[in-house]
Amino acid sequence: MKKMLRNAQEMFEGIKGAYPRSMFKAVGYHKEELQKPVIGVVAAWAENHPGAYPNRELAQFVKSGILAAGGTPVEFFVVSVCDAQAQGTGMHYSLPSREVCAAEIEVMVGSAGFDGLVFLPSCDKTPGGMLMAAARLNIPAIFLPPGPMLPHVTGHGEQKVMCDIKEAMGAIKNKTISAEEFAEIEEDTCSTTGICSMMGTGMTMNSLIEAIGFCLPGASTVPAVYAAKRRMAKLTGEAIVDIAKAQILPRDILTKAAFRNAIRYLMAVGGSTNTILHLLAIAHEAGTSLDLDEFDRISTQTPCIAKFKPSSKYTIHDFHQAGGVAAVLGVLEPLLELDALTVLGPNYPAYLGKVKQGEVIRSLAEPLHPQGGIVILKGNLAPDGAVVKVSGIGKNITRQVGPAKTFDSEEELLQHILHKDIQAGDILVIRYEGPRGGPGMRELSIPAAMITGMGLGDSVALITDGRFSGATRGFCVGHVAPEAQVGGPIALVQDGDQIEIDTVKKELNLLISEDEVRERQKNLALRKLPVASGFLGLYCQRVAQSNKGAVL
Repeated sequence: MKKMLRNAQEMFEGIKGAYPRSMFKAVGYHKEELQKPVIGVVAAWAENHPGAYPNRELAQFVKSGILAAGGTPVEFFVVSVCDAQAQGTGMHYSLPSREVCAAEIEVMVGSAGFDGLVFLPSCDKTPGGMLMAAARLNIPAIFLPPGPMLPHVTGHGEQKVMCDIKEAMGAIKNKTISAEEFAEIEEDTCSTTGICSMMGTGMTMNSLIEAIGFCLPGASTVPAVYAAKRRMAKLTGEAIVDIAKAQILPRDILTKAAFRNAIRYLMAVGGSTNTILHLLAIAHEAGTSLDLDEFDRISTQTPCIAKFKPSSKYTIHDFHQAGGVAAVLGVLEPLLELDALTVLGPNYPAYLGKVKQGEVIRSLAEPLHPQGGIVILKGNLAPDGAVVKVSGIGKNITRQVGPAKTFDSEEELLQHILHKDIQAGDILVIRYEGPRGGPGMRELSIPAAMITGMGLGDSVALITDGRFSGATRGFCVGHVAPEAQVGGPIALVQDGDQIEIDTVKKELNLLISEDEVRERQKNLALRKLPVASGFLGLYCQRVAQSNKGAVL
């Protein structure tokens, strides 16, 4: 196979290197700096959302660490989408932004020459995109998660985080809070910069980076506004120079053992269902086999020992004070593969710590749930799988059977929530929101949170070929595959059909006869792709199903 990447010295060598050397000198680099390891500092940065905002400053501390260790830092930025702002039509671009992020980094690194990379992700899609890029490029790399924002503490001592805003939308619609209370929640809840202080996709993915061993121990849960985060940034910059010299490569880290450890961590903390999409995509780039059956097997073997907002009262700040990722890994030690390679080399035990607050992180002997926080469902409604975050379902409900109400978009569902009665026992089916049909597999976190805010989170189920936020709670089944756009069974559901969801048997079934299924399938007309041009048009044509990680 033709070599597509070069390092800095290959770029700068000889007479032909005069061209790039001259370009570097034009922006202030001198001759001696170009003879040192050149390290790319890749920041997901934007001014419009708090998860990315700290990275521009943190990058400067990373660069100072690289300089101190004898390297030459080169900073550049990549796209960073905020899922909170993307809600609604903007959400069509959220999951696809993961592919754009990975491609941006590939193009930048492929066209230049770097000896190593430091990745500063933001929330949701950039951790996945950056991990995909790291695996694709396979040059020495390390991550620095920006860390969570601090929760807002009310005058009554209650901690508020981002998911409380979403649930407040349902509460004000249901008239259980006043307009003044709603305004206060909106004004004060996001009290600092950083990733939302809940176990949403942002913090699940950033803490998962630590569980894999792709950042320094303890780096993921240090709050973005703490001085300790800046010190950690310097240490990360120093570390990458050693990693580059030792030639520790991403694919050496992203092994089957690393993915199994990551999945155990995910299940133990009741993390975001979106993480399944991302881990499947990262494994694809790393050349490692991974499928939904592996998630199901590990979930069955792994107790849930911690839950965080919105599934409990605890925030990520509580998690950090209780010992963070290291404490969870310390509890899970008997279940982990300790020979997994990390950025520190063969030293996975360095990532294990002690629990400081037992009420936040339980022991294996006294877990919150005997099995993991995410369950994979299959059945005639989801032959290729669906996912449900059981750690977000209250009252130990494990089965629901009820009449379907069908919607062909998130907008149809929202109109129903706002203008029509929703009854306990309803099963709301939202289709044509999958990777191709959406396009972009929108998350339905606003409708789900509004239903929870109306007091119906554990009595009304949502089923979709789209996805949900990591901050969703309630009976929410997502990632139904195949999706409606490609003729999946979810397209066959009619109003009034009985649907069964069983998280113990791990089944999702449309309770009609096989003959009726065949008849409906025969009469189903496939829809045209929703977008024909631009990047989303390309995405519609080429994106894989959710059980394959929705990769291009």
